[in-house]
Amino acid sequence: MARRSARRRPSSSAPLTLPAELPVGPVPISTGFAEVIRDPDFPQRVTLHVNGVPSSSLDLADPGFLDFEYMQQMAAFVALLPPGPLRVLHLGAAGSAFARHVEHERPGSRQLGVDLDARLLELVREWFALPRSPLLRLRADDAGRALASARDESYDVVVRDVFAGDRTPAHLVGTGFAAEARRALRPGGILLVNCADKPPLTTARREVASLAEAFGPDAAAEGRLAAVAEPAILKGRRYGNLVLAAVRELPEDPPQLPRKGPQDAAQGAVRPDPALGQPDLREARLGRALRTLAVPATLMAGGDVAAFAGTAAPLETPAATPK
Repeated sequence: MARRSARRRPSSSAPLTLPAELPVGPVPISTGFAEVIRDPDFPQRVTLHVNGVPSSSLDLADPGFLDFEYMQQMAAFVALLPPGPLRVLHLGAAGSAFARHVEHERPGSRQLGVDLDARLLELVREWFALPRSPLLRLRADDAGRALASARDESYDVVVRDVFAGDRTPAHLVGTGFAAEARRALRPGGILLVNCADKPPLTTARREVASLAEAFGPDAAAEGRLAAVAEPAILKGRRYGNLVLAAVRELPEDPPQLPRKGPQDAAQGAVRPDPALGQPDLREARLGRALRTLAVPATLMAGGDVAAFAGTAAPLETPAATPK
């Protein structure tokens, strides 16, 4: 579930070859039907609708383009990770707009997109300019099963963007799901969650509590837990998308380096090796990046995200995923 953003110019002046034809009208897929709708003002921009719901928005001439606000917010988190290619697991692939963006920003990344609909994955390969395997592999599978099969510490980023109607399936929500995602992340890796909710944001608060339980009681205090949304959503004025983020902690005894500066050196202070790449979600640059989006968003981290969760009880993930 997503809203459209303000129109933006392409992020690159180097156009890609556009498909000669795109389908007109609904096309049958495994779970119903898909439809590609062109933007009348920017013909190279298309929105993929799955069973009538806007699912992905792409600029076929610009792989770096992101239209949905929540994806722009997720991109701000990914920008905190150390430079270079990433390993990314996308739970909920659809048109793979976010995967295209990651490859554009981080060439050479290795990504896996998972979607329940096998026919849809075949079609988006045909319709859109997606990175080829092994840069982007697409797998028809249940997202929970795909996550459970991931090796320990195998991904830099795990993205959950799965909906059945306006809800995320129960086996992809809660402490069990969050613990599985944490297991699949390398130390310093980040889980990004698209959470759709309505006032008073009970589900979002319980999801934050679930992430806090799975990623550790100090996650908020250490800058490893955050939530982002537009002010109108946080003020309870409307239904919308929140992005929740959690970072896997570094090992207890990572390599240490002296702090820079004579005062720190005199006190014998140390800091983690930056090569380990644990982002601090309290960073001012993240807040600035989110505030300066076409649709500004508010970052809650540290004490703010702890206050947002409040006394909300974590959600429990069902013991078994669908077969």
